[in-house]
Amino acid sequence: MIDLRSDTVTKPTEEMKLAMFEAAVGDDVYGEDPTVNELELMAAQVLGKEAALFVTSGTQGNQIAVLNHTRPGDEVLLEEDSHLFLYEGGAMAGLAGVQTRTIQGVRGQMPINELEAAIRTDDIHFPETALICLENTHNRAGGAVVPLEYMWEVYTVAQKNDIPVHLDGARLWNAAVALDVSVSTLTQYVDTVQVCLSKGLSAPMGSILAGPRDWIDRARKWRKKLGGGMRQAGHMAAPGLLAIRDMVDRLTEDHRQAKALAAGIAPLSCFEVDVDHVETNIVLVDTEKSGQPAQYFIHKLKEEYDILATSFGPTLIRLMTHREITDDHIQAAVAAFRRMDETL
Repeated sequence: MIDLRSDTVTKPTEEMKLAMFEAAVGDDVYGEDPTVNELELMAAQVLGKEAALFVTSGTQGNQIAVLNHTRPGDEVLLEEDSHLFLYEGGAMAGLAGVQTRTIQGVRGQMPINELEAAIRTDDIHFPETALICLENTHNRAGGAVVPLEYMWEVYTVAQKNDIPVHLDGARLWNAAVALDVSVSTLTQYVDTVQVCLSKGLSAPMGSILAGPRDWIDRARKWRKKLGGGMRQAGHMAAPGLLAIRDMVDRLTEDHRQAKALAAGIAPLSCFEVDVDHVETNIVLVDTEKSGQPAQYFIHKLKEEYDILATSFGPTLIRLMTHREITDDHIQAAVAAFRRMDETL
């Protein structure tokens, strides 16, 4: 089976499995797990922040950030297709008691003038604008890389209005590789950041939340309140160390394969792919010209070609490359789309 649903399906490498087995551990709630401590120190340095916290998932990291930056009744500004808004179970409202104000963006980028206009003025009728959230790369925008200049513009507006910026950087490593910059270059224009270890980097679980030291100290308490206090967590932190150290540079292969996949499907008459907008490891295939919904092809891909894909809308298929995809898999996927195109 060729699994193009997500880079979350990657399994840990043999080196990661060995590191898990051999990890030195302690009680992380007491701050005594040496492997977790090492991971948090390394992550903070790589991300250019004072401190970092190992959390169970990207969603947990993002929600801790919202809880730590806001108070109930505050308002959070974010792009309308962002993961924080669409895919985290309404947790901002349910946990933090904040309301969201979404802004339609272009490839994950909210227009600066609209963002600035959305910031609430000092009026007793309005909530406080407490946080601005960005996402890089932007999942719903097809893995779009949010440019450094844009992040600087958002940060400038935020600083002028004394509002913190949180970055959902679940795939920030992909953005850094695509732009050929260090990941800390991208985090310099945000106050806090969450990055995933369990997507393209192949660790079995976990994310990192990073920011100022006193802010991370408070975040650690929120993690405990959310049931995220871990004990001998070094067994899970050990592959995270290898993920950061060894797995980032190879993301260029995922990007190359995604471009090849997009280029192979784009000429077909029943499908539409914007090859120029395939910047990282996500390919969006629009099926509208075929007259068939995305689910029709997702079913055929699975049942007839042993290929797994996922739906991103009524006529949109998402394909994602990752470490366990080979060039032969890409050729097989292109051939499957070609055969489906020929039979319609």
